[in-house]
Amino acid sequence: MNHYETVFILNPVLSETQIEETVKKFEDFLIKNGAKMVSKEDWGLKKLAYPIQHKKSGFYHLFEFTAPGEAIGPYELEFRRDERVMRFLTVKLDKHAIAWAEKRRTKLKANA
Repeated sequence: MNHYETVFILNPVLSETQIEETVKKFEDFLIKNGAKMVSKEDWGLKKLAYPIQHKKSGFYHLFEFTAPGEAIGPYELEFRRDERVMRFLTVKLDKHAIAWAEKRRTKLKANA
């Protein structure tokens, strides 16, 4: 099982219900394919560095999870098929990135 992190940007015209539905869809897809969720973060509506699909903002979300390598291909294919997703990026974390992510999570919990 490898450790991964995915950041994705959802279209800013979506309602709160549609956003929750989309996030749940991708979370369920991962779990169905043998992944274990480590962390989920909703970063909210943020301004984009450059326009994407003529939009200047988007709803950012972060998933951190462990999954078998075979699950990533179909997972990213789902992102490409969903028109609510403007951009996504999945990266495999090494031991240093895992430690940094853990440190970031504990810092966020301390601030909350």
